[in-house]
Amino acid sequence: MDLSVTIGRTTVQNPVGVASGTFGYGSEYEQLIDIDSIGALYTKAVTCTPRPGNEIPRIVETTAGLLNSIGLANVGQERFVTEKFPSLRQRACAVFVNVAGDVEDDYVRTVEYLEEHAPLSGYELNVSCPNVKAGGLAIGTNPQLVEQVTARVRAATDRPVIVKLTPNVTDPAEIARAAETAGADAISCMNTLVGMAIDVEQLKAVLPGKTGGLSGPAVRPIGVALAYRVSRAVGIPLIGIGGIDGPDAALQYLLAGAVAVQVGTANFVDPTVTRKTIDGIHAFMQEHNLHRVSDIASLLR
Repeated sequence: MDLSVTIGRTTVQNPVGVASGTFGYGSEYEQLIDIDSIGALYTKAVTCTPRPGNEIPRIVETTAGLLNSIGLANVGQERFVTEKFPSLRQRACAVFVNVAGDVEDDYVRTVEYLEEHAPLSGYELNVSCPNVKAGGLAIGTNPQLVEQVTARVRAATDRPVIVKLTPNVTDPAEIARAAETAGADAISCMNTLVGMAIDVEQLKAVLPGKTGGLSGPAVRPIGVALAYRVSRAVGIPLIGIGGIDGPDAALQYLLAGAVAVQVGTANFVDPTVTRKTIDGIHAFMQEHNLHRVSDIASLLR
């Protein structure tokens, strides 16, 4: 059996990755799991300049999920190169840098800087974060802007470019097609949904920013449906994200048409969930006599 997956010119050793924002830059988990055994590490977002992030509290638990309003807190591209890159470059797994920004130029500048100073496996463009007032949501909901920023990043690198979709639009497939037209190598689907929690005793929103991004098992049915829909709208690989907490959830995405998955919120509950998910996919392929991960989708009736 071959569990490898190809994204652009990068071969990922298995289809299970860890989602940006839930795994830091890898070192935070290295005492808990064998990071080199996972398929891909998608780093915490990197922006041109450091970001302090949003006011605390930034995270609140909900029924079967988690609301976050981190605000893309990160060390910035220069400290990423000096502090994070040295350990990331030693990883046996693929490492994709999640890149974010307020405006189109930010994405290009960061990718150009990383190309020169910290080349890794590729880039995941976070054009869909719902927690940043300027840029993220506006770009990710507009097909023309997504096509423009993707094309400019595509021109700046030969490495794989993955565009991470927001579910907070009427037609995510339209956004995915725009990214594909501009040269994206793959689509990550999906980022968090906009949600809100209110403290009825204090009569105010729990998060200072009022709304945040909802993740966890509560969003899985939406994620699987989007993976099914978007994977059939484009000819490039789709990476499924949303509520994956073990092999059954991951297999739902792979059956729906994804070629790989990212585990996010579940890492907070069980840091070994990626290993269990890899093993479960392997067992499923053995049971059904499948040779490649891409064969899983053909089983859906």
